[in-house]
Amino acid sequence: MNDCLFFGRNQFPKFFKFKPFKITKPIQIENENENENENEKQIKQISSNEYSTIFLFENGKAIEYFTPIQPYSKKTILKAKTKIQIEENIQKITVGSENEAILTLERNVFAKGERINPKNPKEFINISSLIEDPNDRIIQDVVSGAYSIYLLTSNQNAYGFGSNSYGQLGFDFKTLPKTKKPILMMKNVSKIFSGISSVHVFLLNSNQELFVCGNNFCSQLGLGEIKKRRNTN
Repeated sequence: MNDCLFFGRNQFPKFFKFKPFKITKPIQIENENENENENEKQIKQISSNEYSTIFLFENGKAIEYFTPIQPYSKKTILKAKTKIQIEENIQKITVGSENEAILTLERNVFAKGERINPKNPKEFINISSLIEDPNDRIIQDVVSGAYSIYLLTSNQNAYGFGSNSYGQLGFDFKTLPKTKKPILMMKNVSKIFSGISSVHVFLLNSNQELFVCGNNFCSQLGLGEIKKRRNTN
């Protein structure tokens, strides 16, 4: 048997004495309703960050487990405390370090998080409806970065929403327009990609040219260390 060791950051070593532990068998996700059909038992997608894990099932429902994954800590996503009830028509889920987003079958995107909805970070809001151009409100894809969410519309336009703390929305830190609406980053985009803890977003256009927005602090964009590049070009 191949053993798996789980390691993670311990933010509060004085209070929690966590040690690596062996995973010898899969964790079984129990169904609350024994009469559920097969589509309600099949997992379509899993997405997680350090705070929670979301399971999307074939029937379009999603279950969120808060860290650590335990039966007593699970809850049905978008239940009770939120005003938007879209439990049964979810197409895709995506999670960043400080945000979560859901793409529905109707091609709307609902998102929550500290940088997404500061007044009520636990409540999902329809960010696709905030796009100024009504012709761009049909969303083809959505991805989450660490502090931002990126939308790809059916018209192949890419929008960013959230924090520009590292220039990940395509603007200099100090010149970002003060707006609470998604920002048009680029047109003629065929694919977007970002990572759970990433402060970068990659945009691939229809000519197979790759563009990136974000910082180069550790030369991760291949441009050399910033401190060695004194010019403004």
